[in-house]
Amino acid sequence: MNVKKFCAISVAFLFLSGCDNSEKIEPAKKNDPAELDVYLNKIKSELIYVKGGDFLMGDYGEEYGPENLPYDSNKDSKPLHKVELSSFSISRFKVDNETYAKYLKLTKSTGRIVASESGLQDFWNETNSIKNTPAHVDWYEANKYCTWLAGVTKLPFSLPTEAQWEFAARNRGEYVIAPTNDGTIRADQGDKSNVASEKDSKLYAEKMGTSLGVLSPLPGNLYPPNPLGIYDMAGNGYEWMKDWYDPDYYKKSPVKDPQGPEKPVFKDYQGNFTKVTRSQDFSGPGRGLTVVRHFKDPDNNGRIPADKTVRCVVNSPTPVI
Repeated sequence: MNVKKFCAISVAFLFLSGCDNSEKIEPAKKNDPAELDVYLNKIKSELIYVKGGDFLMGDYGEEYGPENLPYDSNKDSKPLHKVELSSFSISRFKVDNETYAKYLKLTKSTGRIVASESGLQDFWNETNSIKNTPAHVDWYEANKYCTWLAGVTKLPFSLPTEAQWEFAARNRGEYVIAPTNDGTIRADQGDKSNVASEKDSKLYAEKMGTSLGVLSPLPGNLYPPNPLGIYDMAGNGYEWMKDWYDPDYYKKSPVKDPQGPEKPVFKDYQGNFTKVTRSQDFSGPGRGLTVVRHFKDPDNNGRIPADKTVRCVVNSPTPVI
């Protein structure tokens, strides 16, 4: 990622954009039943069943890494601790723009409106116009989407917990540091590449005829999935987790199905309580690792959430049919 360009956009994100951030879930509106069924069947067909089990969660580098060194300099990913998870299913992909736009249509929602005076309206519209790239949402929008799915399918859809995300990213808890097809990060290596690069974004922006350049999001299936069949876990947008962020949570996490703190705990430098995100805004060496935690304000500090997205889970002990 071109740092100067990325920082310039990040500063511009300080402009506020309009959005309903309440946690109130809109009731399903009357729609063509066949249209809704097609939509929901597609969602369900893209779920990957993850059989539950136990694993050691956190930065395992010092004990089990080949160099016996930590992978993460941040102490928040430590200590290594045992977790036992029930079986669940997780979306094969981050929710894409086409899927999210259809959800907005089905719920008669306008979605996020970015004011023209912010100077970001064109950027936002372009970013969200590419059908097969990730939708961009704050935590409230992400949670509302997964909760709506729960309501219309009668299945226990929700945001993933960070324990579920890490378990899935690590191929059911194996000692895998990159959530790619083979546990490595390889960019700009032709057929050997397994994560996206700035070059990929530039080329895709040109292909789609946008002005986004290195800031262009990418299709979720651009590179191979991890061994469980889950795509795009190493970059292309931070993913919102269900959990509130607590830097010390690993010291007291329950063993069975940890859900994160019951109440907000940790504030960012602007004084906002924070949720956990996993994955990464863009991929690269040392980025998008399976054990690294991030914290973000669920309202995204009032900025447009141009680097944050969502995938849902179904908390069911059996595969979704």
